[in-house]
Amino acid sequence: MTKPRLDYFAAAPATMKAMLDLENRVKASGLEPGLIHLVKTRASQINGCAFCIHMHTREARQDGETEERLYLLDAWRESPLYSDRERAALAWTEALTLVAQTHAPDEDYEHLKAHFSEEEQVKLTLAIGAINAWNRFAIGFRSIHPVGARRAAA
Repeated sequence: MTKPRLDYFAAAPATMKAMLDLENRVKASGLEPGLIHLVKTRASQINGCAFCIHMHTREARQDGETEERLYLLDAWRESPLYSDRERAALAWTEALTLVAQTHAPDEDYEHLKAHFSEEEQVKLTLAIGAINAWNRFAIGFRSIHPVGARRAAA
């Protein structure tokens, strides 16, 4: 079983305060909270961050997101459950999360421009960058999502 490597909040509180300030900026960006939840969850799925997937799917459900849309998120291209604006955001999320492979394709950017103002494009890109940074903290230092005693594997 994976064990946490480091409590990064305790090790560098000022640095983590800066991350929390960034997170607060994302929340106050004016982008739809549901869209932000989808972006955070999708990036965390790509990065394989169990801690963040757990957190963001729980938060999304608390804010009214449906189980069905969360279950189908990794297959959003094949599902009619997502709006064109959400599709543009999810494609941009994938392009930037996998930027070394994708190099942020023009096709994804053109789709983004069709559904987001320039200001919103910057705000969405900040949200994508922030969740990717959070994923790196959680994965790198082996953060463990909450697990009930009866649910934990032996």
